[in-house]
Amino acid sequence: MDPAGGKPGRDEQRRRVPPAEVYGELRSRLMMGEFPLHTRLVEDRIAAELGVSRTPVREAMRRLLSDGLVRRMDGAYYAAIPDLAGLRDLYELRTTLELRGVARALESPAVTHDPALLEPLRDEWREMWHDRPEPSADFVVMDEDFHITLLRSAGNDMLTQTLESVNARIRPVRMYDYLTEERIELTISQHLDVVEAVLAGRLEDAALNLSGHVGESLDVVEERAAYALTQMTLNRGGIR
Repeated sequence: MDPAGGKPGRDEQRRRVPPAEVYGELRSRLMMGEFPLHTRLVEDRIAAELGVSRTPVREAMRRLLSDGLVRRMDGAYYAAIPDLAGLRDLYELRTTLELRGVARALESPAVTHDPALLEPLRDEWREMWHDRPEPSADFVVMDEDFHITLLRSAGNDMLTQTLESVNARIRPVRMYDYLTEERIELTISQHLDVVEAVLAGRLEDAALNLSGHVGESLDVVEERAAYALTQMTLNRGGIR
């Protein structure tokens, strides 16, 4: 109701939906490039188009800002531009860090991967193979956990901390990797190939599989993020 006790205000008349639903809808649109470049994302207009109140839109914008999918300038939100310029350099650093975890064990018999970390990791991803999650940008969190745990099992905390820092920088673009069932299935399969090779002591196979897996991910991410950027440039519709 309005303060005078009359009819409900316009915001109250809109349907109530979970904030997570609004967040998911806006994230999907952003990742498909549906919002034009340099166009202000006005909360009232977005709420009106979605038929919801402003509150879940406001909460979604905060989450999307944290994700790196929107940017805030002069008190307003705008679609973030996928950062492709330094992506290959960061992926090269990521590959170097991850392969170093395997190389340490190849170079010295004194370095071994901790099975107490890897066996539960393998079991978790085996279960995931039989009960696969739906394609979603959220899958990036599970993927990062796999790679961090794998590197941590090699026993060098500084390598692991550096990888965590690199992951944080490339996460907004890496989300594009997990939008199809094919990519989810292939990622799970490749993760299992890597962790099972490490546990079996086939470290050269593990390094080869790991390098190929990360390289394929880069190709997919670049292609999809570039497509979204093109759509953002061409799009003259959508929410203004």
